[in-house]
Amino acid sequence: MDIFEVEQKETLNREEVAARLRMIADMLSQHNDLDFERDGMHFTVHVPDEVQLKLELEIESDERELEIEMKW
Repeated sequence: MDIFEVEQKETLNREEVAARLRMIADMLSQHNDLDFERDGMHFTVHVPDEVQLKLELEIESDERELEIEMKW
């Protein structure tokens, strides 16, 4: 099976990141779907009631990284 991946990297301020995370949380809690738009294409992915959630915090001397991963 082929893998389809939509990846987006951008620089945002902390408040913009929080708003983006709230938007994702609202989609999950209200619609049970995640909607994405990329290059004029619209994607909707159904999310089941139970998922695997992984939170990973990496602390290095000059950089911090928080990864949030959901799988189903």
